Amino acid sequence: MNLVAELKWRGMIQDIMPGTEDQLNKEMTTGYIGFDPTSDSLHIGSLVPILLLVHMQRAGHKPIALVGGATGMIGDPSGKSEERNFLSEEQLQKNLDGIKNQLMQFLDFDASKPNAAEMANNYDWFKDISFIQFLRDAGKHITVNYMMAKDSVKKRIEGDTGISYTEFAYQLMQGYDFYWLYQHKHCKLQMGGSDQWGNITTGTEFIRRKAGGEAFALTCPLLTKSDGGKFGKSEKGNIWLSAEKTSPYEFYQFWFNAADADAEKWIKIFTFLPQETIEQLIEEHHKDAAARLLQKTLAKEVTVFVHGEAGYQAALETTKKLFEQKEAPAESLTIEDLQNLEGVQQFDYELSKVQAGVDVVTFLAETKIFPSKGEARKMVQGGGVSINRKKIEDVQLNVNPSLLLHGQYMLVNKGRRHIYLVKVI
Repeated sequence: MNLVAELKWRGMIQDIMPGTEDQLNKEMTTGYIGFDPTSDSLHIGSLVPILLLVHMQRAGHKPIALVGGATGMIGDPSGKSEERNFLSEEQLQKNLDGIKNQLMQFLDFDASKPNAAEMANNYDWFKDISFIQFLRDAGKHITVNYMMAKDSVKKRIEGDTGISYTEFAYQLMQGYDFYWLYQHKHCKLQMGGSDQWGNITTGTEFIRRKAGGEAFALTCPLLTKSDGGKFGKSEKGNIWLSAEKTSPYEFYQFWFNAADADAEKWIKIFTFLPQETIEQLIEEHHKDAAARLLQKTLAKEVTVFVHGEAGYQAALETTKKLFEQKEAPAESLTIEDLQNLEGVQQFDYELSKVQAGVDVVTFLAETKIFPSKGEARKMVQGGGVSINRKKIEDVQLNVNPSLLLHGQYMLVNKGRRHIYLVKVI
């Protein structure tokens, strides 16, 4: 398999250094991507670099996942407008362990195979390097002029917050990572997001100047949504790969709710379906977009990849109960159905208030479904709120025990896509 050709048709290459494709076609090549340990879970923004490593391994090359235990203590200025808060060593170690466990789900680490994936932590080599040694061995090979010419540095220097020496040195540390892996793991390729191009090419330059070697670089585009929104965000924030942070149901819904233009682009990037299959899916989708064939296929493939078949089936079951059976009265849901709505955000509310009766606007604000009474009132007046699948049109509606399902629950819809379960206690 020609790795570069495969990535190009999928829309996964932004920049590529001359000679990279020839190197990959010539021999099994070791390549790496760095992962930032700012949390104990990766989010879907990390899926593209993960998929790059998976494609690389499937094409017969050897992937290395580098977790930045050392650089994570500093922070990368690329794409950032201000300094990052430092992590404690305890929190950093927790994050490193969580990320390692996740990466092991996606890559084959079987050491008996010649292209077995490996994990690396740059703290392992930086911990024994003194400041003076680093300046002598690394600093003298890259000029300040070269470092300041990078876009990530220029933007920060020209901005209001400036850039600390700590973050300024980040690209030199990342360049040293590439050099260390080149020397000790015969690693010749670094990949990453397009915002990393400056840091990655610093590494190739460092290898050329210090080791007299040749190294290569490849980046993927930074994803955006067709509506201008930030990719990977939901109402609750990041879409995480951890089932504890983002349930399989919420994860599935993110992909299922993709706009047509996004689904057409994302199904190439986030699935392993062959080109012929994807082109046929897109053609069928254009004939009947309302059937959401692209979105259903995309959501299934990515959910199975991250959460397995069991996670996908659980997400599908909840989706069916909440959406595909929405014409059925809410009273048809059993108490077991309500208690097992996997991943649906739940709010508790005081029984005494319901028993006394409370107006719907106050109810919606006090449950935190809406941040304020003003927003709740506006949405009710616009016909965007339903309780137990019945649209609420009166802002004076009295929420009382007659609305409770099985004496304890209410299903609240905010708009078409957001559903909440209120438990009265």
